[in-house]
Amino acid sequence: MFRLILEVHPIYLLLGILVPIVAFFPLRKAYIDYRIRKLGGVRCPLIATNPIAGMPFFTSAAWNQINNTLLDFYQNMYRHATPESPDTVEISSFGMARFLLTRDPEHIKTVLTTKFGEYGKGPRFHEAWSPFLGDSIFTTDGQLWSDSRALIRPMFIKDRVRDLEIFDKWTTKLMNKMPPSGQTVDMMDLFYRMTLDVTTDFLLGHSINSLENPTHQFVDAFQEVQRIQMMLTILSPFRLFIPKHRYYSGIKVLERFIEPYIERALSLNPAELEKLSKSDKDMTFLHNIARYTRDAKVIRDQLMAVLIAGRDTTAATLSWTIYELANYPATYRKLRNELLSTVGPHRTPTYEDLKSLTYLTHTLNETLRLYPAVPYNLRAALQDTRLPGKPGQPDIVVLKGDVVTYSTLAMQRRRDLYPEASDKFADPATFSPDRWENWTPKPWNYIPFNGGPRICVGQNFAMTEMAFTLVRILQKYERLEYRGDWHAQYHRAEIVGAPGHGVPVAFYEAQDGDDAAA
Repeated sequence: MFRLILEVHPIYLLLGILVPIVAFFPLRKAYIDYRIRKLGGVRCPLIATNPIAGMPFFTSAAWNQINNTLLDFYQNMYRHATPESPDTVEISSFGMARFLLTRDPEHIKTVLTTKFGEYGKGPRFHEAWSPFLGDSIFTTDGQLWSDSRALIRPMFIKDRVRDLEIFDKWTTKLMNKMPPSGQTVDMMDLFYRMTLDVTTDFLLGHSINSLENPTHQFVDAFQEVQRIQMMLTILSPFRLFIPKHRYYSGIKVLERFIEPYIERALSLNPAELEKLSKSDKDMTFLHNIARYTRDAKVIRDQLMAVLIAGRDTTAATLSWTIYELANYPATYRKLRNELLSTVGPHRTPTYEDLKSLTYLTHTLNETLRLYPAVPYNLRAALQDTRLPGKPGQPDIVVLKGDVVTYSTLAMQRRRDLYPEASDKFADPATFSPDRWENWTPKPWNYIPFNGGPRICVGQNFAMTEMAFTLVRILQKYERLEYRGDWHAQYHRAEIVGAPGHGVPVAFYEAQDGDDAAA
């Protein structure tokens, strides 16, 4: 057999290899077109359907991610769009699943709620993310996802979030780390360290104490694993070729940190865990999960998921809020006056206080409008399904295994989704909490916490933590200045979008007389 192959002229051998490959992609496109027609729908505009056209897309996506210009790249994809499908385009490569990129609120609504059962994370996402997040709430579908959510939800009920002691403890430590009045500090660095301490304390009953030890090995590993995970997601068709040594090494560091706590929790018998559950002070997220499962891997996976959700999203949103407030002193004054009139300059705010501070809520909503914490997300089709077409247009067919990538960041920055700029409604590209006094977004045009059955289970926890932190800072400081080039800031898009230059600012402490005047 091999002797016969060797006797074939090299040119014929080469043609025998290349012809089937070259023929495969147009035949595959024709087959997909046939399936779509049979299902009574259409394709959205095509960027590429073969490796020659697709490779530049994926390499450009990786380059833009590394250079923190992913939003510009994503928005630029829609130059391929058509009037019939202005906000959804398609790309495929190497004969694998198609990727549909969208910033259409109706399409996002469809995958998150209208056809929730027909879309999910899918097997490819699970395979790519499971080394890090395992079989957690963020990587699973169906019963596994439902079980994960049921494990997590009890620790985020309103009665637990109302207890602000953990926020008070770590916000106090944060403010003790802030320099004297007028000196420069990178608030993003402090926020990321504080929220890691809050989250590990909440999860494990023991903090990593990052505010005191910023160079902890855990912190570096956590950042590195997320950076590589984002690259593995962007370059999904090529992830087998991406070096992963640092990725797996980083995961091992994280596991070594949390494993002793898991072992300690599992050493408690059911009666001891039940007794702990009666105490708000001693009961942790870890103890609660251990009440329902004795599987160390299940516990490990849920801890990893909540760790990434609890630390990065909150820290990034707080960072963007301070960044914007530094450029709008009138907004800072208005916000400070509101909270001083409600809470005063020294009193610890209650849960009810935080919920009554309307302008503070507007400020956080405006930050999340411009900078949704998770800027890019995806859902895979679990069966042949559809996305709704524009009025008068046929639906877009999505075949089983196809991936719908959606960007809340791109959608929430679409000017056509907002009213015309006016005295009551600032340019949508600018930071203006005042717009929320006379405007409410249309459903699905604003979804910073996702939506549908998979809406963020920790939404109230995060909003309460951010509100508490901002109140304590604004109570103490009457103004702030940005120390750097405010306009040079950029959006660093990894799993969570954060300010690429950090947030270097100087706060100026209020005097008692100033507080009284306010």
